[in-house]
Amino acid sequence: MGKSRGYRSGTRYAFQRDFKKHGAIPLSTYLKTYKVGDIVDIKANGSIQKGMPHKYYHGKTGIVYNVTKTSVGVIINKVVGHRYLEKRVNLRVEHVKHSACRQEFLNRVKTNAALKKEAKAKGEQVQLKRQPAKPRGSYVIDAKANIPQTLAPVPYETFI
Repeated sequence: MGKSRGYRSGTRYAFQRDFKKHGAIPLSTYLKTYKVGDIVDIKANGSIQKGMPHKYYHGKTGIVYNVTKTSVGVIINKVVGHRYLEKRVNLRVEHVKHSACRQEFLNRVKTNAALKKEAKAKGEQVQLKRQPAKPRGSYVIDAKANIPQTLAPVPYETFI
């Protein structure tokens, strides 16, 4: 007999609250401000069934396009066959959180601005582009002070 592929199949742990995280949801969840254009991550939250996203959207990242009193509208690109479809889902704020995916970029903008300002004061050019990891430098090992050790496998023994 084949595995069931119903609407909620495979969601035993997806719709469940974390260990020792049951009960009332912290107020900080509701006090976060979402604006149109914010990048948000969609997460499941088992205790609140209203406004819960379909299991496909759990863990996906999207952009806020609409904000209401208790929920946010999020645009997500879904792969269907060979193309991307823009899906618009309305989720309660319990099921979204601000994404940290842009934080690295914003940090880099700040450091680049500081480096540029410093270089301009000195009157020199500065490289701001990210560089791929270079090969590791070469070095010579001196065998006089560090005598090589010969390793051999331990013979297999049985005691019957």
